[in-house]
Amino acid sequence: MKKENIWGLLRIVMGWIFLWAFLDKVFGLGFSTKAGKTWLDGVSPTAGFLKAAQGPFGDFFHSLAGNVLVDWLFMLGLLLIGLALILGIGVKIAAYSGSVMMVLMWFASMPIKTNPIVDDHVVYLLVLLSLASVGAGQYLGFGNWWKNQKFVKKNSILE
Repeated sequence: MKKENIWGLLRIVMGWIFLWAFLDKVFGLGFSTKAGKTWLDGVSPTAGFLKAAQGPFGDFFHSLAGNVLVDWLFMLGLLLIGLALILGIGVKIAAYSGSVMMVLMWFASMPIKTNPIVDDHVVYLLVLLSLASVGAGQYLGFGNWWKNQKFVKKNSILE
């Protein structure tokens, strides 16, 4: 398999991770979110995770739990990052935004129970930064078309 296709597939898979999290939290598909416990049912998609935060940043994350603005930012982030990565458009800004999300979730996960430093958030962070650095949107997606749009040429962060 060509390395370009591997980058494209890795980008699509990462996009699906974000988009799936959004869909599951909205519709309660029975994986992380059970039916009746969805955002549509009025349950905060961030409260459970943030209330469970411990370690040196626990109090900070507890203060954010259930905040409507935090919920909306989180859910819009999951949706838009997922769609951008799957389609291959706006990969840079999606990857950087997803990286910020992963860093925040890593801090909220402290202390990590399975490894003192590295967990899936760190791996996802590195994958996202790699996708941005290689221009992964151009492989198996609409990235080539997207980067030739006038507004994208003027704002390279939108590539």
